[in-house]
Amino acid sequence: MRLYSAKIPKLAHEIVAAIVRDGDIEAPSLKEVELDVQAVLNQYLRDEQDVTERAKTLVAQRGLPQSEFGRIKKLVAEERKIKIGDEGIDYILDQLVEMLMHSANVDEVFAEDYVLRRKMREPLRREAAEEQELQAEVRAQLKHVQEGTSMWEVEYRRMMDELKRRKGL
Repeated sequence: MRLYSAKIPKLAHEIVAAIVRDGDIEAPSLKEVELDVQAVLNQYLRDEQDVTERAKTLVAQRGLPQSEFGRIKKLVAEERKIKIGDEGIDYILDQLVEMLMHSANVDEVFAEDYVLRRKMREPLRREAAEEQELQAEVRAQLKHVQEGTSMWEVEYRRMMDELKRRKGL
């Protein structure tokens, strides 16, 4: 799962709203709980960026083709005990449930872990679906360039940045 720092406050608000709506948690200040959720999401974002940078460095150092980047990134993530890609949502949900159980800003958690996970999953899934739509749009525009080449990487980043800018991401 790919997160964008600009969307984290909105995402945190949606996650907290989802678990507060039915009284699953009791907290004196929901704003503080939102800040806790933001902290978890921001940490995941930093961890994912660190994994990506490390994988780029390893690919360059070892002289591997760009097609190996995904495999190396997965290995680096496993080494750091971080889940990325499709498993990223489950990893984030684990971190969020753990935070709720230990946060000084949450007085009481009334719901079971699986109930909290189910309610917090929906905003994360919507975010992941939006990311997949962006990727599909960029890939559709890059049909003329072979994926995995350095030209594809440059054009993909350029087009993705342009699309994010146009959509206000």
